[in-house]
Amino acid sequence: MHAVRPPVGSAPPATAESPCIKVCVLDLEQRCRGCGRTIDEIRDWSGMTLPERMAVNARIGFGGHAADRREDR
Repeated sequence: MHAVRPPVGSAPPATAESPCIKVCVLDLEQRCRGCGRTIDEIRDWSGMTLPERMAVNARIGFGGHAADRREDR
């Protein structure tokens, strides 16, 4: 089951937490269907700085797993 993401422009504050939800399937554009990151972002994640991670999460609209659980209620 995929978490519902807010519409663009109303994304929650970005976090440095990994957006991975363990649904690792790439689409034709090489983006993960589970978290929305590109294959390059997934590959580089462990070496990214906190601001770089936060920028990726802001781009994909990820505000943390706790925020996703609150939205599922």
